Amino acid sequence: MQQREYHFYVYILASRSRTLYVGFTNNIRQRINQHRNKNPDTHTAKYNIGRLVHYEHFTYVLNAIAREKELKDWNRSKKIELIEQSNPTWEDLAADW
Repeated sequence: MQQREYHFYVYILASRSRTLYVGFTNNIRQRINQHRNKNPDTHTAKYNIGRLVHYEHFTYVLNAIAREKELKDWNRSKKIELIEQSNPTWEDLAADW
């Protein structure tokens, strides 16, 4: 019997003014589209946050959840440092999705 492969993502979204949002999902494309739809009464809609500037892939859900909690506990400057290590110009990594 073939073992199923799982995909989980921890991601950081940013607005043009660099307001940040950290999230977790098992379907990153669908989740980014949900954020971009700007559903009323959501944090991402209120602050116009929709650019994917960082994400990490995990195969184990508990590792992804732990990483999301870790990133949420970080201060802003530490999150910015993480983003700029792999995406120094803050490009939207999901622009062509």
